Amino acid sequence: MIGLVGLAHASSHFGHLLLPLLFPVFMQEFGLSYSQLGLLMTVFFVVSGVGQACAGFVVDRMGARPLLFVAMGLFAAACVAASLVTGYLGLVVVAALAGLGNATFHPVDFTILNQRVSAPRLGYAFSAHGLTGNLGWAVAPVFFAGFGVLLGWRQAYLAAAVLYLGVLVLLFLQREHLHTSVVPKPVSALAAGQSGTVRAEHDMAFMRLPVVWWCFGFFLLSTMTLAVVQSYAVSILKAMHGVSFEAATLTISSYMLCGAVGMFIGGFVAAKSQHSDRVVALSMSVGALLLALCGTGWLGATGTMAVLAITGFAVGIGGPSRDMMIKKATPKGATGRVYGLVYSGLDTGFAISPLVFGVFMDRGWYGATLLGAAVVLLLSVGVALGVGKRSSVP
Repeated sequence: MIGLVGLAHASSHFGHLLLPLLFPVFMQEFGLSYSQLGLLMTVFFVVSGVGQACAGFVVDRMGARPLLFVAMGLFAAACVAASLVTGYLGLVVVAALAGLGNATFHPVDFTILNQRVSAPRLGYAFSAHGLTGNLGWAVAPVFFAGFGVLLGWRQAYLAAAVLYLGVLVLLFLQREHLHTSVVPKPVSALAAGQSGTVRAEHDMAFMRLPVVWWCFGFFLLSTMTLAVVQSYAVSILKAMHGVSFEAATLTISSYMLCGAVGMFIGGFVAAKSQHSDRVVALSMSVGALLLALCGTGWLGATGTMAVLAITGFAVGIGGPSRDMMIKKATPKGATGRVYGLVYSGLDTGFAISPLVFGVFMDRGWYGATLLGAAVVLLLSVGVALGVGKRSSVP
């Protein structure tokens, strides 16, 4: 079951890079600017963020499995549409389709894991979940570079559509492992005491908890940094150090692979630690310092690529503890809704980041783009510690 959820998560992260990896191609084919390309990712993540917050309510009422199947179909459709685009409007449609497909994954995945994994194994399950997500990010550059060279970029998108359909078939055949039950709504003790009748707590009651919004803020800030690495690191490495497209793309894969290794180790840390917020704060602090070092340009081409990959490892260690931190802040019976809202902060960060840092890139502020991303990541440290202070569950 953990493997199936991990495969689905890898597929969603693979989908995050359907467009960014081909940005240099789109600039050449359609004459687009960095700001226009950044707006595509804003469309993707606005659709995903709004859809994710809504999907959480659907998961809590209907279960996780149906939405998972729909998401895979939407990603396949987005890949087919991408193979047919003739201009910017077509790319916007692709971004919207892929964003809608991406919307369901976190409320779906965490509902399945929280319901079906025993408490002692949950830290390891979160580790596997994060690790497979990073592997999805790592595979995407190699996939599109390989198929793009062999067949062309349009055919690479068709191959990706076939890949999504294959995953959908596998998940359908193994669907019994993905079943979740609908948890009854908790009773509002206040309402019962005042009126003498028992009624279920309102679906939106969890939104009154400050810790939920602190979690949202953490995801928004930390994800803005990740968006810079995914969307602009290739162009930054080429501009600052003359790195080839192939080498820069492999650096992104190395960042994600190192992140996956960090996630693996972080699973053991999360399973043993009683202070998830402190683990997250420490890992993000180290990542921010390393990213700032890359932004100075002092390291040269090889050094920058190596340190950027190590940054992925540092941030990855905090991944499972981050998910444990969110679990501690989640009321019983509201898993889908809380994870949907909190992880929409991830989509919001991905949506805002290209608008801000795309302007930096258009002005040639390549080093400042990395330094700015490091500052934002450092801000997320304070927010993570704020989450820890406000979590009611020890």
